[in-house]
Amino acid sequence: MLLAVWLALFQFIGNATRGYVKTASLYYWMYDAFGARNGNLWESDGAAAVLMPFVVLWLFWAKRRQLLALDLGLWAPGLVLVLLGLMMHFLGFWVQLTYISVVGLFVGLYGLTGLTWGLSWLRASFFPFFLFIFCLPLGTLTIPITFRLSLMASWLCQHLCHYVVALDVIRQGTTLSDPAIPFRFDVAAACSGIRSLYATMALSLIFGFIFFRTWWRRLLMILAAFPLAVMGNVLRLMTIVLAAEIGGSQAAGEKVHEGGPLGIYSLLPYVPAFVGLFLMERYLREKPQRPARTVKAGHRQIAEGEKESKTHVAAEVTRL
Repeated sequence: MLLAVWLALFQFIGNATRGYVKTASLYYWMYDAFGARNGNLWESDGAAAVLMPFVVLWLFWAKRRQLLALDLGLWAPGLVLVLLGLMMHFLGFWVQLTYISVVGLFVGLYGLTGLTWGLSWLRASFFPFFLFIFCLPLGTLTIPITFRLSLMASWLCQHLCHYVVALDVIRQGTTLSDPAIPFRFDVAAACSGIRSLYATMALSLIFGFIFFRTWWRRLLMILAAFPLAVMGNVLRLMTIVLAAEIGGSQAAGEKVHEGGPLGIYSLLPYVPAFVGLFLMERYLREKPQRPARTVKAGHRQIAEGEKESKTHVAAEVTRL
């Protein structure tokens, strides 16, 4: 009932901005902000946001045994998080910054679970709830990140072309060119690797929640997402440049840029991410925990056995 009331609030009084999309629903505003209006939702950076709630539900289902084994019960301080989410929504509605209302939606939802099931639940469910950060439509707020990612990827691609494959590729800002071919590719914001960074960070969080219990191992998995995403984007840029060099025209590189047959080349940025995350999971793999009760029972049996042995030896000595 609490969940229904909370979700209904953002359905009917969720959006105060009516300039771009005329709706009172925060959910429809988010869906529109992810690119649904132009019909390119699955090709936009917000495609993962639509799937993320289902991923979070699947993670809770996968860990249901551990979660149900917790000490669950009402926890009144969880109401503080609910009120915080409500205040954030009020502020976002008042100043017409819908991004703040989106954060308030998930903060209040997190607080509702803590209010209903307790502090132990909040601790155990923090990582799955953190995945909801990918449901925040950032839009132009990512420009400082995408610009630096574009600069880094083009700089690394130029140096790899010079010192590894001996190609005279010239870089001007985020533009890569070779006058001898000629070709000219601009590493725009859409090609900066922000999409692969989203996907890699989400995968690292999922890996950390499923395979690890210690916080520092989970933190390492999250931090590894940044270099893995950059490596994947550089690999894709190198493939485009090499295709243009081998094909002798910009059109050859553009075929790779468009994805090639069945979009195979579009999957290249995710290869280092998958391989790197699997290798890190294998290297950081934790030893399975032994049940504390079994260990204590074993110690108790050993102690009782030693006591019986001593009693038996004492009886034999007395008889002799």
